[in-house]
Parts: sequence; structure tokens; C-alpha cells
Amino acid sequence: MTTPTGHGGHRGPLLSRPVPVAGRAPVQRVAEVADARPAGAYVQLTLAAPEIAERAEPGQFVAFAVGGATSAMLLRRSIAIAATADGQVTVVVAPHGPGSTWLAGLRPGDTVDVVGPLGRPFPAAPPGGPAVVVGGGYGAAALVGLAARLRAEGRTVAAVAGAASADRLCSVEELSRIADPVLVTTDDGSAGRPGRVTDALADLAGDAAVVYACGPMPMLRAVTDVATAAGVPCYVAVEESMACGIGVCMTCVLPVVGEDGRTRFARSCTEGPVFGGDRVRFADVGRLPWDVVGADAMGVLAP
Repeated sequence: MTTPTGHGGHRGPLLSRPVPVAGRAPVQRVAEVADARPAGAYVQLTLAAPEIAERAEPGQFVAFAVGGATSAMLLRRSIAIAATADGQVTVVVAPHGPGSTWLAGLRPGDTVDVVGPLGRPFPAAPPGGPAVVVGGGYGAAALVGLAARLRAEGRTVAAVAGAASADRLCSVEELSRIADPVLVTTDDGSAGRPGRVTDALADLAGDAAVVYACGPMPMLRAVTDVATAAGVPCYVAVEESMACGIGVCMTCVLPVVGEDGRTRFARSCTEGPVFGGDRVRFADVGRLPWDVVGADAMGVLAP
């Protein structure tokens, strides 16, 4: 089934229908860090959080309070769930700003305030050929649980993991235990084949039934373009900044085309983070397009 998307006349599959939120409502708890270990340029944290672990599905995320009880950093840091097992939740943290750097400095026995699981998970794969998962940098961690679920359902899974350099690759070993083949790319050629994930995806997309991706927004746009050109549905988990994680602050909105062909701002933390790739207007992310529903009320006029 196809429908006009309302931007440039492109027609594609209905990929952005709401996905039912898994399990029961999210919970907030103080979780103890069970394990903390380096993972290339990143840090992998495992938390004892059984209530979150039993509800979580691949594609969802958790939101951390950072800096401790007396911190002036009021906004939470949202991070994709990499794995759940035995009442534990694992995430991969990329130290960058003060909040993520504080998280990366946690050690076993430390405690942290965490809310989850949040957001909508990856939808089920359509019938047909292999499912392909594509991860950029630490975004690959969010695809390990999905790949495992697909494999448990009897699906054939292929994977592409890419990064700027070898130290910024993530979860290649975990994906290699699940998917076949696993294609690795680095921009500088320091691991795998030199180039971008889309170079490797082009080798797999023709036989795929679906593509799932998580990583930087430019990568998600490029992956969507390759999948759409091959006629393959593509679902992307976006990495927009989600300050509250519960749909209140409106900092993570994206222009997303609905089934009626009209564009609306969708909150990445509640309507996402998983969207149909061909429904996201990547070229307009961070802008206020004139044709977005409600834009006229903001004083924005059509050119």
C-alpha cells in the first residue's frame, strides 16, 4: 500500500503508523551499576533494573538523571537500550558533554536515577527475505537486541556496522554472534572496508525484506535513500536530543509525514524514536517548513 508523502511527490510504504508501546508504563528507580567497562571510545554500563528490563523492547531507551542529587544539570540524558538480561539493562555511553561524561564515569556499586523503558520499539519485520540492521558508531548497540529477536523468530539477519575509525565502532562482536554476514566499514579504512555504511548496504539491500538503522541523522538519511531506492521498507531510530524523554519539553521534534500526506512535528521521545525512514523529512530537520500543520499560526508564510 502506498500513499503520497506530501514532499516532492515521493511515494512509499506506510512506514510511520504508530507502533504499540510495549509492556506496561515506564518506571523510575534508583538503579545500581552492576558493571562498567570500556568499549572502544565508549563505556558500556550494566544496571540492576529488573522492572525496566522486563518491560523493554528493542528500539526503546532510558533517561538518566545526571550529576548526582545536588547537580545543576537538570535535564536527563536519554540513551538507547543495548541489551536486557537477568533483570539487568545495558547501555553504551559516548562521553561528550558534562552529562554523558558523568555517566561514563560511574563505577560498579554507584547508583543512578533512571526512567524507562521509553519510546516506541522497532516494529516486526515483514515476511520475505533477510532483515538488515545498520548501525553507525554507538548506534549499533541499539540493534543487538533487535537482531537477537529477529534471529529467535527464525529470520535471517545481516548487519552493517560503521564508524569514522576503528575505535568508534561498537557492538561488532555481539552482532557477529547473531548476524551473517556482518559488514564493517570505517571512514578512514582502519577497520573493515574503507567507506560508509551505505556502500556496504548497497550490497545487501536488493535481497532484503526490511532495513533497520540507528546512528547519526546524516547516516539515517543516507540509509533511507538506499533502502527506498531498492524498494525496501526502512525503519530508523533517531538520535535527536531528548531532554525530558516524556514528550513535555518539545526539544526533540521532527517533521514527519503522516498517512494523510500532511507533515506534523512528531516528538522523537514519544512518537519515536523509531520512525519510517521515508516519512522523516531529513532535509528539514532543525527547520520550520512552511507547510507543516500549524505553521501558519506561528506566522510562517508559504514562499
